[in-house]
Amino acid sequence: MELERPADLENAFAAIAKERPDGLIILRSPVVAVSAKRITEFAEKNRFPAIYGDSQLVESGGLMSYAPDPLDLDRRTAVYVDKILKGSKPADLPVEGPKKFEVVINLKTAQQIGLDIPPAVLKRADKVIK
Repeated sequence: MELERPADLENAFAAIAKERPDGLIILRSPVVAVSAKRITEFAEKNRFPAIYGDSQLVESGGLMSYAPDPLDLDRRTAVYVDKILKGSKPADLPVEGPKKFEVVINLKTAQQIGLDIPPAVLKRADKVIK
């Protein structure tokens, strides 16, 4: 579902609750950023396993995320700033995608929605919130 503004959430929540999907994938967007608490509470209340594109949502109650490592993104940004300050033209620099991703899992949320996370998945997680 596409959200253009926070006011769209209620209609989206109603449609999702009616459809009862097996899970949710919540991508990063400005609407998600300002509505994070409402979204994570909706997913938990309705017992939807949800994966987020931002680890901050997991730290505030979401189930799990698979997203670019924010510290690695900051380091890559610093490298580009350094090159530009040393005279490189931004248009001449290659476009890079994220190189390092992290998995964050919130076990408290998993327990609240009645989901068991397999030990093999927990071992692969970069961070586990208990």
